[in-house]
Amino acid sequence: MLELDNVSSYYGESIILKNMSMKIEAGKVVCLLGRNGVGKTTFLKSIMGLVKTPGGSIKLEGEEIIKMPTYNRAIKGIGYVPQGRDIFPQLSVYENLLLGLERNRGRGTIDDSVYELFPVVKTMLGRKGGDLSGGQQQQLAIARALVSGPKLLLLDEPTEGIQPSIIQDIARVIRHLKEQRNMTMVIVEQYLEFVMEVADYFYLIDKGRIIMEGSTADTDPDAIQEKMAI
Repeated sequence: MLELDNVSSYYGESIILKNMSMKIEAGKVVCLLGRNGVGKTTFLKSIMGLVKTPGGSIKLEGEEIIKMPTYNRAIKGIGYVPQGRDIFPQLSVYENLLLGLERNRGRGTIDDSVYELFPVVKTMLGRKGGDLSGGQQQQLAIARALVSGPKLLLLDEPTEGIQPSIIQDIARVIRHLKEQRNMTMVIVEQYLEFVMEVADYFYLIDKGRIIMEGSTADTDPDAIQEKMAI
């Protein structure tokens, strides 16, 4: 589904990712772990075309996209839920969801399956996005990304600042998307227990490089935690 080969990314003149390479299979959930400031968010922004990536290759289903503008990457089927959610506080919940259809140039309608995944969103369609709690905003942000039916979903720290019950709701949605829709997901996360619950594979990043990787089923979480603490 997604292949990165020797990708380097910059903010201004500062290099953040250094020759990053990985392959992500279709239908898999892959998590990127690491402390703050090691390049995890930059990795997702590189896939979306939101930072400079002068070197390397990014292929989506075999098609080179590294020179493609962000909106074309979205049209190709990449959904993105940024850190901090970035919902529009003055728009209603329903209007926020409608913006998800812009990937399809505004065509289509909101599928009821989105409301089935996030029942709380359906009960709040007329409320302003800014009036929702942090957990409700996170559910709205994920729902908005799903409205367009992406083939690849990028989630940046979906559990950050979220109460445990909603974290479990988000985990349930991720499992459903994988099992029922065969959706490929790349998730940036620091909550190791969540990663071990939802991910098939993980990469641990430090200073813009991969320092550990493996199947979550075959890796001792204590070994990951120890490596993260170094």
